[in-house]
Amino acid sequence: MKIHFEKLFTYNYEMNQRLFDLFSVNLNQVNEKSINLINHIVNAHQIWNSRINCQQPFEVWQTQSFFDLTEINQSNFQNTIEILDNRTLEELISYSNSKNEVFSNTIDDVLFHIINHSTYHRAQIATNLKQIHIEPANTDYIFYRRK
Repeated sequence: MKIHFEKLFTYNYEMNQRLFDLFSVNLNQVNEKSINLINHIVNAHQIWNSRINCQQPFEVWQTQSFFDLTEINQSNFQNTIEILDNRTLEELISYSNSKNEVFSNTIDDVLFHIINHSTYHRAQIATNLKQIHIEPANTDYIFYRRK
């Protein structure tokens, strides 16, 4: 399962990078909604890593400098790989959400959520980009994995 998650998080990292590249070419045209969503994707990944590692998380809708997103994405990826290397996927973690409610989940459920959440919001970004006549990046997993 660890190898499967490594593949998924490599995909996640590279698709975020693909969006950063697309945004940087079209930065004066990309709408605020898309900028907010790409920030949210990166923030949420950092938040979940922080919950697993008992560290200080970002805010859910915190706006990062666009030029810092690549570095944060890289850090998120590296931190997740460290989690995969050093933690047990079945380990139960407890955390507080943004409303200060306490929950518990296994690490593998959290990691799956990060991937699913990111994919969901990248699809929203693709829709937003189409509406402003920017050809969205193809971020489908199967296209990424084709040989």
